[in-house]
Amino acid sequence: MIAHLFNAPLGETETAVGVGTVGSSEAIMLAGLAFKRKWQNKRRAEGKPFDKPNIVTGANVQVCWEKFARYFEVELKEVKLREGYYVMDPEQAVEMVDENTICVAAILGSTLNGEFEDVKLLNDLLVLKNKETGLDVPIHVDAASGGFIAPFIYPELEWDFRLPQVKSINVSGHKYGLVYAGIGWVVWRNKEDLPDELIFHINYLGADQPTFTLNFSKGSSQVIAQYYQLIRLGHEGYRNVMENCRENMIVLREGLEKTGRFSIVSKDEGIPLVAFSLKDNSSHTEFEISEMLRRYGWIVPAYTMPANAEHITVLRVVIREDFSRTLAERLVMDIEKVMHELDELPSRVIHKISLGEVKSEDNGDNMVVTVKKSDIEKPIEINVKKSDKPIFC
Repeated sequence: MIAHLFNAPLGETETAVGVGTVGSSEAIMLAGLAFKRKWQNKRRAEGKPFDKPNIVTGANVQVCWEKFARYFEVELKEVKLREGYYVMDPEQAVEMVDENTICVAAILGSTLNGEFEDVKLLNDLLVLKNKETGLDVPIHVDAASGGFIAPFIYPELEWDFRLPQVKSINVSGHKYGLVYAGIGWVVWRNKEDLPDELIFHINYLGADQPTFTLNFSKGSSQVIAQYYQLIRLGHEGYRNVMENCRENMIVLREGLEKTGRFSIVSKDEGIPLVAFSLKDNSSHTEFEISEMLRRYGWIVPAYTMPANAEHITVLRVVIREDFSRTLAERLVMDIEKVMHELDELPSRVIHKISLGEVKSEDNGDNMVVTVKKSDIEKPIEINVKKSDKPIFC
C-alpha cells in the first residue's frame, strides 16, 4: 500500500521492497546501510578504494542522520543554510557530490520550518552530473512527515519514485500516518537497491522469514493500527485529515500575522506547521515567549537555526489531526497575552525609557515615569523610588 502511495514500480520487471521499523530513525539507518553496502560492492568490483564513503545532506537534517554517519563511519557533508533559505540548496548539494558519495539525502518536510526540499530539481541536476562524470549517485528521500501529506494534498508534486534517481524513501507512521508511536517504513525502488547480503533468512517460525532490522523484539500493534487506518480512512479520508490540518495552519498563521509582531518562516507548501520569529525591532526573545506560554499550558519550542543561520531564532507549532481551529484561535490569543505581559515587565519599561518611548521626570526623592499606552485614554504615571535598585510601583 505504501509503495503504491509513493508511485513505486510494481510490475514484473521491477518490484518495490520494504520493511517496517520502529520509526524513521531506524528506517534511515537501514536505507543508509543499503547505500553504503551497494557503493562498497561496486567500488570493490572496480578495484577502487571503498573506505571513505560520504553522504550529502542539508544542515537542516534531523539528528538521526548525524547518528547514522557517526555510528556507521560515513562522512556527513552538509550544505550550509542561509538567512531566508532554510533547506538544502540542490545546486550546492550536487557540487559536493564526488566518487565517494553513496547518496544525496533530501527532506520532504524539514524539521526546522516544515518546508519541502526541491527533490525534482535535485534529481534533474544529479542526472546531468552522473552523465557528465560517469557516476551513479542516487537519492534517498527522508519523508518522515511529508510522506503521508504530499500524496494527498500535493499529488502533482514530483518527489517520489516517479524520479529515476530516487532509490529509497522512509516515512513515519506515527507522525502523519496517524498511528501511535512506534512505527515507520522504508521502501526501496526494487530488490537490486537492497543488497541481499544485508537480509537474513530464518525458518524456525515455520516458513522462510526474510528480516532486515536493527531492532529485534517488537510488538505488532502499530503495524495493525497502520493497516487499519489505511483501509478505514482510505485516500479520501487521509486527504480530508491533511486538508483540515492545513486549514488550521492557515488560521494560526494569519492570526500571528495580524498581531504585527512576527515574521513567518514556514512556507505554504509543506508540513502543516507554523514557524515564526519576532520582528527585528522587538525587545523580546523567542525563548521568553516559549517560557511564558507554558503558564497557559502550551509547549511551543524555541530554537536557533543550524550553521550559517545561527542568529535566527524560531518558534514552531506543528498542526496535527487533533489541533482544532478553536485551539489555533486560542493559541493566538494566549500569545497576545504573553506579548502584553512581556511589554509590561519593568525591564521593558526601562528599555522604553532608553528609546524615548517613556518620559521620566526627576521629582526630588522620587522619579515620575509616564508610560504611554495605546489602549487607554490617559497616560499611566509610575512613581519610582530613588535607590540603587529602583522599585516599580
